[in-house]
Amino acid sequence: MGKPKKKDLPDLADLAVAGLEIQVRATPKAARNAITRTEAGLKVSVTVAPENGKANAAVADLLARAMGVAPSALELRRGATSRDKVFVYRGS
Repeated sequence: MGKPKKKDLPDLADLAVAGLEIQVRATPKAARNAITRTEAGLKVSVTVAPENGKANAAVADLLARAMGVAPSALELRRGATSRDKVFVYRGS
């Protein structure tokens, strides 16, 4: 399945604020990569299996592309082994 194009992702540029904590509910091994905005935060689905941090990296990559920032600008603050994660945007 390849990576979704930027136009297929929601515009999350408003989340690119230094120090902002971004609540994410991750779903690994999904049918397709997708991001949905909810009242509680973001639901991020990735096709990657949750092994050796691959799903976390895929979630960060997808989130960064939707925000229009480099994946290295996002830090996984909490939830490395949980579906509920908190990423922090560190700025450019």
